[in-house]
Amino acid sequence: MAGIAGISANRLELLQIADAVAREKSIDRKIVLQAMENAIQKAAKSRYGAENDIRCEIDPKTGETRLTRVLSVVENVENEATEIRLPDAQRRNPEVKIGDQIAESLPPLEFGRVAAQNAKQVIVQQVREAERDRQFGEYKDRIGEIINGTVKRAEYGNVIVDLGRAEGIIRRDEMIPRETPKYGDRVRAYIYDVRREQRGPQIFLSRARPEFMARLFAQEVPEIYDGVVEIKSVARDPGSRAKIAVVSKDSSIDPVGACVGMRGARVQAVVNELQGEKVDIIQWNPDAASFIVNALAPAEVSKVVLDEDSNRIEVVVPETQLSLAIGRRGQNVRLASQLTGWDIDILTEAEESERRQKEFAERTQLLMDSLDVDEVIAQLLVTEGFATVEEVAYVDLSEIANIEGFDEGTAEQIQMRAREYLEQQEAERDTKRRELGVADELAEVQGVTTAMLVAFGEHGIKTLEDLADCATDDLIGWTERKKEKEAEAVRHKGVLDGFEIGRKEAEDMILSARVLAGWITIEETPEEETEDADSGADDASANV
Repeated sequence: MAGIAGISANRLELLQIADAVAREKSIDRKIVLQAMENAIQKAAKSRYGAENDIRCEIDPKTGETRLTRVLSVVENVENEATEIRLPDAQRRNPEVKIGDQIAESLPPLEFGRVAAQNAKQVIVQQVREAERDRQFGEYKDRIGEIINGTVKRAEYGNVIVDLGRAEGIIRRDEMIPRETPKYGDRVRAYIYDVRREQRGPQIFLSRARPEFMARLFAQEVPEIYDGVVEIKSVARDPGSRAKIAVVSKDSSIDPVGACVGMRGARVQAVVNELQGEKVDIIQWNPDAASFIVNALAPAEVSKVVLDEDSNRIEVVVPETQLSLAIGRRGQNVRLASQLTGWDIDILTEAEESERRQKEFAERTQLLMDSLDVDEVIAQLLVTEGFATVEEVAYVDLSEIANIEGFDEGTAEQIQMRAREYLEQQEAERDTKRRELGVADELAEVQGVTTAMLVAFGEHGIKTLEDLADCATDDLIGWTERKKEKEAEAVRHKGVLDGFEIGRKEAEDMILSARVLAGWITIEETPEEETEDADSGADDASANV
């Protein structure tokens, strides 16, 4: 680029400079010539006045430079720098008419030191922009690929990688911990983003993402590349440990064995690339419980209890297996949770037994207080699976009567007491709701109970309009995830926390309130309204 300063060079040199820059930067020669024309135009405007419309043309074959001043032909001149009257224009060219443009030739510029420096800056800037556009166009469709490059330099922990015709960056948090690449080292990385930026890098690479490991396995295992073995999910603790779930579409092929390879050759190649990261290869299973048990390997599991509504699972392990199941600093259970998509609670057999006893005692006491029965009867009811007063009140009478030691008369008496208790509770809640100033019309909303009305009143929701104005997350709460990987997610409670209602039920409530309030009509599609209800929810869900 040093020769670019000499814009006043002869014609041949000008073309040679353009050719050299085009080759060096891998961009079109026309772009370089255009940059030179813009540089000469800028210098000419500073010489003759910025208000003038000055054009520059460089002949791509001969290198000849032509400078012209363009004037518009008008009836009345308002700006002498860019306009000319028709009679004056016709003296130069008799055929011109109003609306045409005429060009005046200007003498060639002799560049001084300052002008040459300014011209060089213009050219460098435009060439750089053209180079960045070429890089973006070349790599924007390559997201998801693994690419090889050479370490060019390190800046504040970030590594700049030379990709041949472009540069990429591996940010500090996308590197494998304790990995310190040096200048000239060969490096493989995953392209996770390519975006147009005014300055700085445009190609973003990663060695820490799960997708990088998945791609490495696809390169090493032909069965994955061919689609016979599928990678279902990957969880990584970069530089330490990882878990990968695989499944085979061909029953004759063992997916785990295919990934391990002969004498572990395939998995070892991946481990070496990941700086010794230990990899657990797990067979995926459509049954969630079996899959989670596999994911917690090498720990042995005694029992699992799934709660599909909250997407949680309780895993019971022997006392001797507890530390193995949890892993160092909770690594094993954390990776298993990421791999399966379930929240996993690990309990020992003793803890699980203690908790069950506690639950049994609490439910027994609840039934004793609400039904006014002795401990033995309450225990019998809990043993048969009755956990709440509602279940006792509205279950088929025969289910209570069939309990050993009960008859039909006893069952009728217990059920009557349960219903009386619920009616009393309902009346108390209704009184409290009225005291809080909650409107009667809110009770007409689909799915709303008296207990919910009290909760609405305690949180300032007292009219249909108040409920209609809510977002889904306002009702059910949301989880805020921090940028820091180690930071714990923060749970923000909603108005109806503890009522065990899902997102769909909350959306239906808001939709029903909007219909009753007259904000929307029943003919409007529920799907559209649901999206509207969630527009605020997405903003509120601070997954930052």
